[in-house]
Amino acid sequence: MKLKSREMFLKSPRKGALVFGNSFYTRPDGCEKMRTKGILTRSDTLDSRERSFSDDNGLTWSPWEPIEFIFQTDKGVRRIYNQGGFVDEEAGCLLTLANDATLPTDDPMEGMKQWTLRYRVSTDGGKTYAVDEQVIQKGPYTPEHPLECVWVGKNSAMLGDITSRPIRTGAGRILVPVQITPIGPDGEYYNPGGGHTYHESAVLIGIWRDNLTIEWDLSQRVAADPAKSTRGCIEPTLAEMPDGRILMVLRGSNDVKPELPGYRWYSVSDDGGFNWTPPQPWTYTNGKNFFSPSSCSQLLQHSNGRCYWLGNLTAENPKGNLPRYPLVIGEVDPNTFMLIADSVFVIDDKGPDDDPSLTLSNFMAHEDRPSGEIVVHASRFIIADFTGDAYQYRLDPNG
Repeated sequence: MKLKSREMFLKSPRKGALVFGNSFYTRPDGCEKMRTKGILTRSDTLDSRERSFSDDNGLTWSPWEPIEFIFQTDKGVRRIYNQGGFVDEEAGCLLTLANDATLPTDDPMEGMKQWTLRYRVSTDGGKTYAVDEQVIQKGPYTPEHPLECVWVGKNSAMLGDITSRPIRTGAGRILVPVQITPIGPDGEYYNPGGGHTYHESAVLIGIWRDNLTIEWDLSQRVAADPAKSTRGCIEPTLAEMPDGRILMVLRGSNDVKPELPGYRWYSVSDDGGFNWTPPQPWTYTNGKNFFSPSSCSQLLQHSNGRCYWLGNLTAENPKGNLPRYPLVIGEVDPNTFMLIADSVFVIDDKGPDDDPSLTLSNFMAHEDRPSGEIVVHASRFIIADFTGDAYQYRLDPNG
């Protein structure tokens, strides 16, 4: 692995503003892309979103145009957050998943009882949607009870982060990794770990219909022991391995219990994503544990046949979310499904002149079609003054 370049992708407009940037392909082949920009001035709440398009692999871009995603209603503020895009080459379209909720006082914590999921299908490169529907499980389910274990107003289902991307399996199913807040004995959202939030993970299992709508089912939930991960299983990411089994890598946490080891967790499905093994600490191929903060991660399947993992590793036990550096990439062993220690490469790290509160997380990676390079979008976010610029990194996997 070799770092070919690190460039500013989007500059923060001012102190106290964090900018996120991303880009992705919008058609099954060719070099048409969309890029997105999001501005935050408080945690977990986007203030504005914009997009632009390129037909030459990002060499030039159309002017920015606003994305409408905040709506004032008599029940509160409705927010719809698109989470990147996934091109289904067989179906010939762009599939986008979105978190959708009406928050009574626009407090992001209200989302633990309000988030639902939408799916959007585009056949014109992401400019418009041919389908824009709520995800509702097949069977006796409704917008108010969209999944077997979700009742809007009591608990929620959501995409944990932009790295929780769909995949298409060899059997033709669409798998979308999601996270679900559990319901306790009193029938309300339940947080048995006592951390900032608590989730279990699951997989939406989709089959395309002829009219480009999707029939959805829901997998078994993947639940951690709250005594070992205080926020449960968060922000799952998926990859289909060479033998057809599905690997899920999960974010855990030792929030409020820093004496616990901060690990990454994993689970495996051998039936196409319906059932999952109990989550266990994810290790190196030699069985050695490694520390990882409570942050997103991504499994990326490359055209060279290898599967890569991107995330944060730490030399010492983290405390909850921190520190979120360095940002690394490593290869997943196709036989054991564990991380190959000798393959781990540092994409970026805190330098001697960087603020101690630097975080390198909430990233997104994709393969560049012409070159095979791995393109990573990540913001260098300074928590102390809530400011961060968005960067683009290019990696040569054969370097």
